Amino acid sequence: MKAIFVDESTDERTLRWQEGGELMPMGATDVLVDIHATALNRADLMQRRGNYPVPPGASPILGLEMAGTVAKLGADVTDWQVGDRVCALLGGGGYAEQVVVPAAMLMPIPEGWDFTLAAGLPEVFLTAFVNLYMEAAIQSGEVALVHGGASGVGTAAIQLLKASGNPVIVTAGTDEKIRACRDLGADLAINYRKQDFVQEVKAFTGDQGVDVIMDMVGADYLAKNLELLKRKGRLVWISTLSGADAEINLRLVMGKRLRLIGSVLRSRSLDEKVAIKQNFMDQFWPKLTDGAIKPVIETTYPIAEANAAQQQMAENRNIGKIILQVR
Repeated sequence: MKAIFVDESTDERTLRWQEGGELMPMGATDVLVDIHATALNRADLMQRRGNYPVPPGASPILGLEMAGTVAKLGADVTDWQVGDRVCALLGGGGYAEQVVVPAAMLMPIPEGWDFTLAAGLPEVFLTAFVNLYMEAAIQSGEVALVHGGASGVGTAAIQLLKASGNPVIVTAGTDEKIRACRDLGADLAINYRKQDFVQEVKAFTGDQGVDVIMDMVGADYLAKNLELLKRKGRLVWISTLSGADAEINLRLVMGKRLRLIGSVLRSRSLDEKVAIKQNFMDQFWPKLTDGAIKPVIETTYPIAEANAAQQQMAENRNIGKIILQVR
């Protein structure tokens, strides 16, 4: 089986598409999927650099999502058939020709979607969903602030929040990204390189602030995020791009009765991931099948050009998802 390997003998840790990939053992409740497309996530860049340990039992091959066709069924799998078009969140193994997936994690590819579009669905939509609707428990009418609004997770979050009737404010770093966020439905999109997002949010909300913040920046935004949260507001961290160490005003947290939530997805148990997937489908799947919600795709590369694809992501030159075409 061909897969992407990280060449640790090079300073760049070059990615190479070559034979030698090994599948994880297949159990009775698993399926084998022929991968047609996979998608990039920032965790892939971290793992490539050796900064993201693979969870126990997960494939060491890069790639946290995929779209493809079912090639083989485990003995106890009855809900799927060979040839079914599916997509799924993975613990690893997406940058390869095949992957073993628990059948319970599969989602059908909506009618009319190609594999490229479907490959951009699992990671970002499940990440946005679990953090906004399960961790932060956002309620109808509550206002959300999403940092990194033009990222894959950000573009998914905007669409989910609009579908659930929640005003959504985002930050992004270029005018092009601001326009894209507005086109997706953001009520306010702030260019953080040109504007003070604290002032802009306060002006937009009548100095009230927001109920929920989903943040991937980390240390540099902590004080500003706490200032913007309303009483009983919730701050969810999904990454720490600016660093993980910061001072915190505990009296402010106590006085506002704030909730600070750290969140990861990859290392959760299978049962947790299945529950997240099912809750997402129960609440939002009709919006995907009728076309109201869909992944935003920036670029598609052949899998052999994974180095160039990851460079584009590392340079923050994408709006939405970057896809790797496997077949």
